Amino acid sequence: MQKIQLPHVLHLIYPTWRRPAQQALDCISLGVAFWLALALRLQNLWPRVLIESASLLPWMLLAVICLFPSLGLYRSLTRCSGSYTYYRLVASQTLLTGLMYLVWELKGESGFPRTSWLIFWNLSLMLLVGWRVLLRDGLLFWNQRSHPTRRQPVLIYGAGAAGQELLRALRQSPEFKIVGMIDDDPKLLHQELNGMRIYSPYQLPQLRHRFGCETVLLAIPSLSPMRRRRLIQNLEQDRFKVLTIPAMTDLLSGKAQVDQLRPIQIEDLLGRHPVQPLEKLLRACVYQKSVMVTGAGGSIGSELARQILALHPQRLVLFEMSEFGLYQIHQELTQRFPQAELVPILGTVCDRTLLERVMRRFQIQTVYHAAAYKHVPMVELNPIQGLLNNTFGTLHSAKAAIAAEVETFVLISTDKAVRPTNIMGASKRLAELVLQALAQEPHATRFTMVRFGNVLGSSGSVVPRFMAQIRSGGPVEVTHPEITRFFMTIPEAVQLLLQASAMGKGGDVFLLHMGDSVKIVDLARQMIQLAGYTVREPGHPQGDIEIVFTGLRPGEKLYEELLIQAEHLSTEHPLIFRAEEEGLSWHRLRATLEQLEAAMAIQDYEFIVALLHRLVAGYPANAPIHALLNSPQRQQVLV
Repeated sequence: MQKIQLPHVLHLIYPTWRRPAQQALDCISLGVAFWLALALRLQNLWPRVLIESASLLPWMLLAVICLFPSLGLYRSLTRCSGSYTYYRLVASQTLLTGLMYLVWELKGESGFPRTSWLIFWNLSLMLLVGWRVLLRDGLLFWNQRSHPTRRQPVLIYGAGAAGQELLRALRQSPEFKIVGMIDDDPKLLHQELNGMRIYSPYQLPQLRHRFGCETVLLAIPSLSPMRRRRLIQNLEQDRFKVLTIPAMTDLLSGKAQVDQLRPIQIEDLLGRHPVQPLEKLLRACVYQKSVMVTGAGGSIGSELARQILALHPQRLVLFEMSEFGLYQIHQELTQRFPQAELVPILGTVCDRTLLERVMRRFQIQTVYHAAAYKHVPMVELNPIQGLLNNTFGTLHSAKAAIAAEVETFVLISTDKAVRPTNIMGASKRLAELVLQALAQEPHATRFTMVRFGNVLGSSGSVVPRFMAQIRSGGPVEVTHPEITRFFMTIPEAVQLLLQASAMGKGGDVFLLHMGDSVKIVDLARQMIQLAGYTVREPGHPQGDIEIVFTGLRPGEKLYEELLIQAEHLSTEHPLIFRAEEEGLSWHRLRATLEQLEAAMAIQDYEFIVALLHRLVAGYPANAPIHALLNSPQRQQVLV
């Protein structure tokens, strides 16, 4: 016969009997406090006035049944009771004592000393709070005894408000056993917080040895990105596993709870101070407008769609050439925004007729053109398709927008368009030149370009590739020890992009402030450490994962830039700048584009390179050709 454990029985009866049990304990507490108040005051265990005052007992019962619930006393869980519950108890008991005193005085009875009411108030509070504290701590003790082997000893780093809240939330955790708090404030050293000792960060090695602690819970959501990065790196160098609470913005907005711990992500190390968005810019091109996103299934396009829907457009058209990508983003957005008008359109940006028909049919007012091929080595192998999609796809989309009288057209560009050494970058710079030239022509559409660097976690970026290599045990492949890139999180990039799109007057190129460039080898090293491994290198041959250098890929640069010319102007947003760059007239550009299209049709790669060199500043005249269709021999190109 299976043994039934006490916690299982309590779990079954608790939801039904929780409030009646609490009310019964409160009634007993009030009755005992009333008797003790008179007995202590009158120095008599059973004073006569106790029987005479029995008429007050129904008022106690009425308070427990009506007054206490109306003040929310039974809404909080006993095992989570804290100061807020006790404040309610003080208010409830003060009202009850005052009510009982008033009833007694109105009856005109005598023999009940007035000081007894003060004693009753004190004793009743002691008993009402006492049984709750005992039950709370008893449940905590039982819960800890029930999971003796599974609980992992951890330290909380941060003794501020977030650390205190995390300590309260995790006291009953079956997973973690809090063994101490860490804080760098010398005034808190060796103090206690809710019974938990506060230690200095310098004591971490001793604490690891003393408690067998391998994990630190980071509970400082307001920490600056630079200090946060330094702190995490120090903890990981000491071989601690680090978990963190959610960001302060998510805690304040109610999107997350303090005990929703997660592992440190690379975004935590590369993140920056969040800048409050300018609401008028954020909504200017979106709110109550008919909006279209091309490339809606991609990394940037899908995040654009999410943030646009949160700003309440009239409708959102999702334009995507990948059926699976379109299906995925449409399914996600339908579930997250059931009231939104979503229009999924399957098509390519090279089909100008389809684009114009869609824009006219749904009366599009704003287009965010995110459709592009962006993987540098892949476009090097397929240059004609890269030019068709990135340059001529932008041309067709822009022409369709002009014909459909779209108000605003925004091109999502890249830092690789600045003095490019590869086809992908040249094709994106050509797309910028197309919009700059069209902006000078007479029409109603306002063209804007927004240029930024790499986004973390996008398809084709180094972050998911490094993660896959780390999961497989390495090695992690970096092209060059000195290669650097700018990085930004996708949500931040899109939020800035939406604001920049509202600033353009026509033909403007905006830059997003990307912060400091990051050495890719340092990024690889940090990701290996985040995964709980060590780097195998000459000074540490017993490390887990090796970093190998494979050489620059075709068309790859050691570093990226955001400006072709040195000049840029500030805007009303501190992280958005306006570039001062020269364009071409549409008359001149159109003739060259026709030549380029003709050369692409006959696969004249030498002439294509010559035209790109003539049009795009920085593109080399002797750029090597890596097209797979250029030679019958198979080319060994590292992708």
